[in-house]
Amino acid sequence: MDQTANGIDTLTFEDALRALEDVVRRLESGEVPLDQSIELYERGEALRAHCQARLDAAQARIEKIVAGPDGRASHAVPFDSND
Repeated sequence: MDQTANGIDTLTFEDALRALEDVVRRLESGEVPLDQSIELYERGEALRAHCQARLDAAQARIEKIVAGPDGRASHAVPFDSND
């Protein structure tokens, strides 16, 4: 499934997450025909990948910026560091 064709690549993280939650809700309802379920699953996977990419990009940005005592960025630390 092409993300561009479905407009996924232009969604914000929040919009993609809401769309993914809607897909999950519809699939869990059990009221969707098989063919539509497969299409929804494919869209859900594309939305999940998009959300993960956005999270990874945000994490990389956070790792690059650490403020020093003067309030200016002084060095970088890993996102999950306790420093």
